[in-house]
Formats: sequence, C-alpha cells, structure tokens
Amino acid sequence: MPSTDPHAGLPKALRARLVEVARGSIEHGLAHGRPLAVTPSEFPAALKELRASFVTLQIDRRLRGCIGHLEAVQPLVVDVAENAFAAAFRDPRFAPLSSTEWPRVEVHLSLLTKPEPMHFTDEADLVAQIRPGVDGLILQDGANRGTFLPSVWESLPDPRDFLVHLKHKAGLAANHWSEHLQVQRYATESFGDEDVA
Repeated sequence: MPSTDPHAGLPKALRARLVEVARGSIEHGLAHGRPLAVTPSEFPAALKELRASFVTLQIDRRLRGCIGHLEAVQPLVVDVAENAFAAAFRDPRFAPLSSTEWPRVEVHLSLLTKPEPMHFTDEADLVAQIRPGVDGLILQDGANRGTFLPSVWESLPDPRDFLVHLKHKAGLAANHWSEHLQVQRYATESFGDEDVA
C-alpha cells in the first residue's frame, strides 16, 4: 500500500545521497570491475535499515539495465550500491556498460515497501483489484516468477495488459490460470538524478 510504510518518503538530501552511491558504484565498476564497497555505519540511520531496492538505468529514455531485490536482505545503502553495479554490468539483457555510454546514463532508484499477498477468486477479480500507476506486482506459479515495478504502468496503462505482459515475463502463457497462482503487490518510492541536480 502506498504511503503506509513507516520509512516511506526519504528527505531529498538522503535521496541525493543514495543516487550518489549508485553513481559512485558504477564509476567504481568502470574503473575496477567490482561494486563500490560501502560501510553502512558511515551513513544516516534511514540508509542503514534493511530495505529492498531496484536500480534502473536509461539512455535517451530507453532501458539500459535494471536489477534489484524484491525482499530486504541487507542495509539499503549496500543494496543500492550492489544493484547499481549489477544493473550496469550484469543485466543479462545487455552488454556491460561502457565508459563511452556512461555520461549519457540516467540513474533511477526504486525503494520497495514489503510485498503483500493479494486474495482473489479468479482472473477478473484479480484485474479488478490492481491499482494502475500504484501497484508493483510479483506473480508466481511454481518455479515461474516475474515482477513489474509500478513504473511499467507508463508503457502498459491497462490492468489486463499489465497482467498479460507480467505472465509473459514469468514464462507463462497469456491465458494461463491455475489455483496455485500467487500474486503480491508492493509500492515504491522512486527518484533519480533529478534529486542531485
């Protein structure tokens, strides 16, 4: 649910600090081939808490890499540093980022609230509950799993289309349905380079 997470809404200064960490980790990766090592104790309390994040890279508004975690596994500042490096150099959809591309890259961060399970009786009921522009979804059926961040609504504004494309991302057919299908939703706090400008 949006705005219910007690830590939602980082102050602009802390947002800017996280973007700087993400950019610093990519620059460190270009120079040394590994992510920037950060020491959580050197950062404010809000950046040391266990939180999940995604880092998305774009060039000319086109995706250039996106990596993250759906569940909180480490301090936020560490998560951002590692995901920024992975988005630049380990996204299997793209070649590793080059130093010539780097000046054109826009960095965007998404901080996730804890995913909440959705309860539905059938696909129509599920579609009716999805909140366009708000919900990020995690869809899973057996070993098949996929997620869309809320930012995907910009290109898929219809809930049914959103769900169909998410099924495809999870490796399922567009008309797939089973009693084992599980869906969770989460909200994100998103920001990027504009917060350090």
